[in-house]
Amino acid sequence: MNSTPRTIAEYLKQLRVALRGADPALIQDALYDAEEHLRSELAENPQRSEAEMLAHVVGTYGAPEEVADIYRDQEVKIQRALRPPPPPRHRSALGRFFGVAADSHTWGALFYMLLVLATGIFYFTWAVTGISLSLGLAVLIIGIPFVILFLGTVRALSLLEGRIVETMLGVRMPRRPPYPLHTGTSLGQRIGAIFTDARTWTTLFYMVLLLPLGIVYFTLTVVMLCLSLGLIATPVLKVLDDIDVLIWNCGGPDWLCGGNNWWLTILACALGIVLLFATLHLVRGLGKLHGAIAKGLLVRSVED
Repeated sequence: MNSTPRTIAEYLKQLRVALRGADPALIQDALYDAEEHLRSELAENPQRSEAEMLAHVVGTYGAPEEVADIYRDQEVKIQRALRPPPPPRHRSALGRFFGVAADSHTWGALFYMLLVLATGIFYFTWAVTGISLSLGLAVLIIGIPFVILFLGTVRALSLLEGRIVETMLGVRMPRRPPYPLHTGTSLGQRIGAIFTDARTWTTLFYMVLLLPLGIVYFTLTVVMLCLSLGLIATPVLKVLDDIDVLIWNCGGPDWLCGGNNWWLTILACALGIVLLFATLHLVRGLGKLHGAIAKGLLVRSVED
């Protein structure tokens, strides 16, 4: 049992230790909520010292170990409520291959792969423009306020991206900003924490990185979808061509495009169906990979 904390920094340290092993995003949320509550209590009772306020808070808000248990229990309940119904489990390899379509995260990842190019362009433009203006204005008196404002928007955009990633890819992301590393009350200390927080700079890196990743994700997804859907539509196109509704030139040799080679058309359609489900597996895998990248760059690790 830890001793009663006498400072806010000590309380947060004990809470961080009590939450060891939990999801880093949950730890970030819990530390932010706890510090916000403690700072508010201290501001509302200026006649109390920090140690007296903490002794009172431990009896009302809870000791760090109790708060950690509450957050763990709430996280389980929230995740159960928000988690979509699990897809049916398939024992056969064929069932697992086609069962990917029953996973809601597959379709969320597919939509994210199509959306990420637009968000990547926006983040890249915002980051590069902000960095360029910050460097250009550094010699002027308005340079420092501009840099502070720009880095503040970066941290806000990281929360927005986290909500998108969690909603579409199913990866637990923070719902609160990073708690300050330096828990001083002065404005200068809090501004300084923005510059010394590694997550500020990894978030900037993520915003720049998202554009090339978005190009790769979008290109792979669109090319694979168009190819698979084109093959699936082969019988329809062939029928329309045979009844002179559509002139379809597949561009291949007679043994493939000839009017009597229906078995090849059916084979192409079957290949398209297989390719479509392979695309869904690819998209699902890319979603898991990107979720890990986002969590690594946007969430403060326990060791920070």
